[in-house]
Amino acid sequence: MIARMWRGFAFPEKADDYVKHLQASVLPELRQIEGFQGVTLMRRDSPQGVEFMVLTLWESLDAIRKFAGQDAEVAVVAPAAQGLFREYDPTVRHFEVVLDTL
Repeated sequence: MIARMWRGFAFPEKADDYVKHLQASVLPELRQIEGFQGVTLMRRDSPQGVEFMVLTLWESLDAIRKFAGQDAEVAVVAPAAQGLFREYDPTVRHFEVVLDTL
């Protein structure tokens, strides 16, 4: 299993809007992709705004490419979400999951 991690800093007044966007727009799309295993959304307050860490789990890099395209390292941030963030990582990081107890 592959973990895909992405981070962004939302404007505090728009942080809840990002959660809604993820639930209403992104998650339904992800669930349609064969190989998608799940998502965890984490948040914390920081000096730069509300920091979000998004962790998605996938069966393989091929499954990730069905979502992200051929360059799987590039972050997928919809235009509707871009305006909610003060800044965000333009790329993601992938990790092989070697232990998972959830």
